[in-house]
Amino acid sequence: MGSTRTDRPIPERDPKTGRFVLGNCGGPGRPIGSRNKLGEAFLADLHRDWLEHGQAVIARCREEKPDAYLRVIAGLLPRDLKLTVNRFDDVSDDELIDRVRQIDAAIRPLLAAEGEAGPFKRTETPSRH
Repeated sequence: MGSTRTDRPIPERDPKTGRFVLGNCGGPGRPIGSRNKLGEAFLADLHRDWLEHGQAVIARCREEKPDAYLRVIAGLLPRDLKLTVNRFDDVSDDELIDRVRQIDAAIRPLLAAEGEAGPFKRTETPSRH
């Protein structure tokens, strides 16, 4: 699938540990940028394959392996979706105050009809179970 690159020298390794020796990376370990180059080569190969076969492979996967198809779709969705819905976002403070006053005017007669105890106050002691 990928191409082998022979235009770069192979980094020198310590024969005992197998680790890269000091070189262009300034310390032990992988030379600077080697992981990025591998990733770039892989993505370039994947992109070429996608351009040639992409849509057909997706359709075939959807038809033959719908569970894998859905797993891929789910993997593309964000893990945490934070959604805030507030139907009052577009309502001004004055409009909200007017609405509260309308509600207050509507329930005031109902509260008066219930007497001083009101509909939410208990007049008896709750029993313990």
